[in-house]
Amino acid sequence: MHMGLLSLAIWTPIVFGAILLALGRDDQARTARWVALIGAVVSFAVTLPLYGHFDTSTAAMQFVENVSWIERFNVNYHVGLDGISFWFVLLTAFITVIVVIAGWEVITERVNQYYGAFLILSGLMIGVFCALDGVLFYTFFEATLIPMYLIIGIWGGPNKIYAAFKFFLYTLLGSLLMLIALVYLYTKSGGSFDILTWHQLPLSSLAQTLLFFGFFAAFAVKVPMFPVHTWLPDVHVEAPTGGSAVLAAIMLKLGAYGFLRFSMPIAPDASREWAWLMIALSLIAVIYVGLVAMVQQDMKKLVAYSSVAHMGFVTLGFFIFNDLGVAGGLVQMIAHGFVSGAMFLCIGVLYDRVHSREIADYGGVVNTMPTFAAFAVLFAMANCGLPATAGFVGEWMVILATVKANFWLGLMAATALIFGAAYTLWMVKRVYFGPIGNEHVAALTDINAREFLMLGVLAVAVLYMGIYPKPFTDVMNVSVAGFLKHVAASKL
Repeated sequence: MHMGLLSLAIWTPIVFGAILLALGRDDQARTARWVALIGAVVSFAVTLPLYGHFDTSTAAMQFVENVSWIERFNVNYHVGLDGISFWFVLLTAFITVIVVIAGWEVITERVNQYYGAFLILSGLMIGVFCALDGVLFYTFFEATLIPMYLIIGIWGGPNKIYAAFKFFLYTLLGSLLMLIALVYLYTKSGGSFDILTWHQLPLSSLAQTLLFFGFFAAFAVKVPMFPVHTWLPDVHVEAPTGGSAVLAAIMLKLGAYGFLRFSMPIAPDASREWAWLMIALSLIAVIYVGLVAMVQQDMKKLVAYSSVAHMGFVTLGFFIFNDLGVAGGLVQMIAHGFVSGAMFLCIGVLYDRVHSREIADYGGVVNTMPTFAAFAVLFAMANCGLPATAGFVGEWMVILATVKANFWLGLMAATALIFGAAYTLWMVKRVYFGPIGNEHVAALTDINAREFLMLGVLAVAVLYMGIYPKPFTDVMNVSVAGFLKHVAASKL
C-alpha cells in the first residue's frame, strides 16, 4: 500500500542536498539558492500524500517498507509510520522550507554547502522518525550530528568551534550507552534488530532498568532534560538563525520521540518504576529553568532556556501514563516546533539589522517595524501559552493530565505558565514597546516580502493549531491508546 512514500520523504532532501554540495563555489550562489528552495518545496510536497493516505483508525505501522540491508547481521532497511511519529515527518519538511527562505539573503558564503547541509539534515531527521530497525535508527540518529556540527562550526558566531564541539561531545557520549543497549537487545531477541520485536521481549527487572538508563543517557541529552541541558544555550547563541530554528523545532524532538519508541515500550516496568525521577526532572526543567530564563540578557539564550522548560512539559506528559498526557506531550512537541522556530527567526530578523542579540540594545522596535512587531508579539504570546495559539493546547492537555494523576504535581506544572509569561513578556516589553531606544532602532526598516512570507506562514500554523487542534490529535489518538495499553501490560 502506497509503497515508497516514506523513502521519497527521506531521500528526496538528501539527494537535493548532495546536488547542492556538488554545485561548487560562491559564484553559483544564486543557482544554489533556487535549487535549495525547489529541493525543500519538493521534499515537503512528497510528504503531503502521507496525510491523505493515513488511516487514523489503526495503531499499526503504515507505509511500511522492509528490505534486507546487511544480511549477515539481519539488519534491514525497515521504515514505517504510526500516529506517534506521523506529524514529525511533515513538521521537519515544513520547517526546512522556512529555513531555506530565512537564509536567502543572509547567507553569502558557501551558500551551496549551507543549504546542502540543511537538506541532508532534513532527510536524516525524517529517517529517525520512520526507522523501525535498531541499526537504521542509530545510523540516522547519529548522522544528524554531522550536518548540524558543520552548520554551527562554519556559519556560527565568534565561539562557534567551542559550541560545535560541546554539542557533538554531549550528544555523542550519551548515544554510546544507547548503542550498548541496542546490541544487548539484538542478542536477547535471537539476532533481530526489529524495534517492534523488541517491544515484545520478556525482560527481567534488572535488564529493563539498565536498558531504561542506557536509552535515558542518549535521549535525555537530546531533549535536553535537566541537568544535561547546559549545551543547548551555548549552541543556540553561536548557531546561525536557521541552525537555531531547526535545532529547537526538530532536533530536540528526536530525544523525546526516543522515549516513546524505545524506553517506554521496551522497558515498561522500569519506565513506571522510574517515572517519579522523570517527573521530578521534568518539573525542575519547567520551574527552575524558567526562572533561569528570566535573568537572561541575550534574547537567544532566553528562548533557548524557554525551550528546555517547554520540553519539560513533553517528558512530564509522557511519564504521567495517561492518554491525555501522552497526546498532550506530542501536541506540545509540534506546537513548540512552530513557536520556537518562529521565535528564533524573529531574533534573526533583528540580528541581521542591528548585529546584536542583547535585550538592552533595543527598545521601541514597534515604532519603526510595526508589521514585524505584530508577528513577534504573536509568537511571544504563543510562547507564553496564550489560548487560541498552538502553545496553549499541549501545555493545557499536560496540565490536565497531571492534575488527574496528582493535584500538587499539576499545580507545580501550571506555575510554568506564570514563569513563561513573565520571562517572555519582560523581553517583549523591553525590546518592542516603549520609546525608541537608540539610533540603531530609529534606523530600522520593516520586514520585506521574503521575511513577511516566512513569518506569515508560521503565524498561520500557530493560530490554526491553537484554534483547531483536532486534525493533529485525530491522527495520534488510536496510536497513543495502543501505546499506553502496551506499556501498562507488565513484562515480568
